[in-house]
Amino acid sequence: MAHRRARLTPFGRLLLVTRILEEGWSVAAAAESMGISRATAHKWVRRFREEGVVGLEDRSSAPRRCPHALPAHEVRRIVRARRRLKVGPHRLGPDLGHPRSTVYAVLRREGLSRLSHLDRPTAIPIRYERQRPGELVHIDVKKLGRVPAGGGHRVRGRAAARPSHRGDGYDYLHVAVDDHSRWAYVEVHSDERGETCARFLRRTAEHFAGLGIKLERVMTDRALSYTLSREFAATLADLDVAHLVTRPYRPQTNGKVERFNRTLADEWAYKRLYRSNQARLDALPRWIDTYNRSRPHTALGGLPPISRMQIT
Repeated sequence: MAHRRARLTPFGRLLLVTRILEEGWSVAAAAESMGISRATAHKWVRRFREEGVVGLEDRSSAPRRCPHALPAHEVRRIVRARRRLKVGPHRLGPDLGHPRSTVYAVLRREGLSRLSHLDRPTAIPIRYERQRPGELVHIDVKKLGRVPAGGGHRVRGRAAARPSHRGDGYDYLHVAVDDHSRWAYVEVHSDERGETCARFLRRTAEHFAGLGIKLERVMTDRALSYTLSREFAATLADLDVAHLVTRPYRPQTNGKVERFNRTLADEWAYKRLYRSNQARLDALPRWIDTYNRSRPHTALGGLPPISRMQIT
């Protein structure tokens, strides 16, 4: 991806090459029109002649060789020491003869940067997954600012998008993600009160029942709308569903729904420039269906959630 101040994008490079090779512009004139040097213009013309349109795409800035990179056997040595000794870079660095920063960088790349993410007796990363759909469903609420009429600041600029300070309010996306399959169910509401959460829980149970799946447990954070709401507790009892709550200050316990919320924001809420809030909401059902039925999921070996649901 080009940096923020780049003069040329792949489209701009193609325009530059077209002006020189097809429209007969001189290299100097074409370079001046694009605000670049003649040497840069010659570079893109050369790449186009050698590789075609593919040669105009961005290339990785990573070096082809890195002679000073830590050897693979030293990386394995650091990982083995971490799992055997269960101490941090300040202890491992002097023992292994490496700077603490180097040890920390290796641990971070290997997913071992926090001891709390490991099982202390075995030093195996703590990851869990239920054995069947419905055994555990993660529930959460994602608060999302509404898109103003005509589009937000990404479309109209900050000064034009919000002349006042009142704002347009929020949508509350109530989200349920099945632990085993990652199948997702989402509703949009105007609040996150206990009675709203209770109604969402009941419709979630109905949604999964329609897929032939019985809800057994739900996991939520410690929000009062889940832990103190009489309506939510009554719905749990009526559905015969057990309620699990995350430990204080441990959002990773509910990490599957937290990760889904991030995906939801990246691939739906902020993926396009919407002209209205309703336009964004109208795009949600299609995105959810794509997520459940065709989008590859890395935790499922590149398969979509439907692959574990045994439905069509």
